[in-house]
Amino acid sequence: MDDKNIFFMNQAISQALIAKSLGEIPVGCVIVKNNKIISKGYNLREKTNDSTMHAEISAISKCGIAQNNWRLSNCSIYITLEPCPMCLGAIVMSGIDKIIFGLYNKKSCSSMIIDVLSYEYKNLPSIKGGILKNKIENIMKEFFHLLH
Repeated sequence: MDDKNIFFMNQAISQALIAKSLGEIPVGCVIVKNNKIISKGYNLREKTNDSTMHAEISAISKCGIAQNNWRLSNCSIYITLEPCPMCLGAIVMSGIDKIIFGLYNKKSCSSMIIDVLSYEYKNLPSIKGGILKNKIENIMKEFFHLLH
């Protein structure tokens, strides 16, 4: 496994742990350009009562503002959980080049990613999954165990 991917996924995990501490589903992400983190995000749906406040949406929004440009080409996004269709659409529309995620989301996502990426969009991102998936799975299991 690539050391760079492990480093940045651990940074995304740190964001997920912030979400967990707030009672949010522990999903976090970072956006990287030129091997530097330029934006971070974590789930905030419960705190904001906004169903769109996923980690990816938060990070993409902050990143565009910080760069003064909504086009995020030459960026990679590291996400602890496979992106949902909404977030995948935002990633594709922002022009992010690479999606690196940890845990596969068997409930709603795996087949969606394949379907969306089968369209003939220009500049589709590359995707790599399963980075630190066991570590992330343990965080998720602990979170959901605490809810019951």
